[in-house]
This record gives sequence, structure tokens and C-alpha cells, in this order.
Amino acid sequence: MNKILYALLVFVLFSCKSKQKAVMQNSENKDASKETIANIIQNHYGLKRDFKTAYIKAGVDYEDAKQSLSLSADIRIKKNEIILISVKFIGITMAKAIITPTQVRYYEKAGNKFFEGDYKTLSNWLGTDLDFQKVQNIILGQAIDDLTKGKYRMIVENNAPKLEEISQGKFNKTFVFDINSFWLTSQQIEQVQPQRKLIVNYLNYKPYPETVLPGELLIFANQDSKTTKISIEYKNATFNEELTYPYSVPSGYEQIKIN
Repeated sequence: MNKILYALLVFVLFSCKSKQKAVMQNSENKDASKETIANIIQNHYGLKRDFKTAYIKAGVDYEDAKQSLSLSADIRIKKNEIILISVKFIGITMAKAIITPTQVRYYEKAGNKFFEGDYKTLSNWLGTDLDFQKVQNIILGQAIDDLTKGKYRMIVENNAPKLEEISQGKFNKTFVFDINSFWLTSQQIEQVQPQRKLIVNYLNYKPYPETVLPGELLIFANQDSKTTKISIEYKNATFNEELTYPYSVPSGYEQIKIN
């Protein structure tokens, strides 16, 4: 698959450390810490997200060790049902991806290839668990996981609350929040073996009558000592319009087979 499209799909589907101050230091403050964690989660999910459809126009800057490109993207969302992403270069559609809760489809012009499959197939291929809700959460600036179902410890880093997942799984996950608004400012997913890391930083949130959206997403994908950086700027967003979700694979394209 085209390297740039791969990185974008991994995003939409998923420095030096400052000194950290532990919040849970002894048995006396454990209950208070649990209450604080519960409040952070409750307030994060209390942010208004009252819309049926969203249409986002974005600018995309892509950079890896070999190249850098400026692209654009149109993102159409029917909340909890459909996401259509069109990636363009100088106004020409180079790739499209359409996802639903049960299926992932995309095509790319660079290699004249297309893919159709479910999340299990794609998750096995990428090495990380994906589903529709996680993709939607990342786009909207929401924690990728359902925080109400996990267990976390909290630390304070740069005066911001940071939740670290307590898990025996293959991934280490952290979530950082703005202490005043409870907007998500960063989330990180790290796989130890093989060594991979995905960091998504959220900047310049903008409140709309229907919801709140980040103005910019900075994505860093690290694998095999190589870093890919993607900056996505949401230039305009409208909500609750009647949207269409046109998708068809051009003739002559070769289907990607994933075992």
C-alpha cells in the first residue's frame, strides 16, 4: 500500500520526559485519587457532542525520512454509522476510505489498488486492534478507548492530569487532559514487541454549538527507529447537513489480499 496513505489510514483507524509527580503515593490518598480519576473521565465524556453529521475540510502535511508533502482531506461523518475520507493532492483525489461499524474499504490511485474487509483482517495486518468507534474518537478528539471500562493510575505532568492504563496487555496507553476544560490534549499508544508508538497531540480546540473539535492534530508514528509525522489542520467544519457518501472503486484496480 502507498506509504502516505498507509500512515493516514493508521491515524484515522489509531522528547524528553518531564519529571512526573505521582498522585497515588500511599494508602491514605488512594480513594481520593480514584475519585479524581472518575471525575476526569466523567467530565471528558460530559463535553457536548450533539450532532448527527459532520463535514470537515482539512489540510494535511506529511513528513518522513524520505519525503514531505502537503495534501488536503475531506472528512464526512454520519455519527456512529459512516466515515468517508477523501485524500487529495492539488485538488485531485488520490485515495478514498469509507468505514462503517462492520467494514473497511479504500482505494488508492498511486498503485491502482483497493481493499475491502473487516476490522479483524485489518487489525491483524496492522498489528493493533481497530474498530469504528476508535477511528471516530481519534478524529473528534476523544479518548480512543472507553475510559469507563479501564483501570488507570493518575500522575500530574506539566500541570496536566495524565491517565496511564494499568494493563497486562500488549499495549501501553496514556491520556492527557486539559485541567480546566477536560479536552484531550494527547493520547499515546505504545506496543512493546514489535516496538511501535503512536502519539496524537490535539491543539487549538474550537467550540461549536453542536460540539467541540480540535483545530489541529499532530501525529507521530514511530516504528523501527523511523518516525512519520502528520499534521492535520481542521480548516472548516459544518454540522447536521444532509451529506452523501460517494464511493466506488475505479475500474481496473487490483484488490489487495490480506491473509
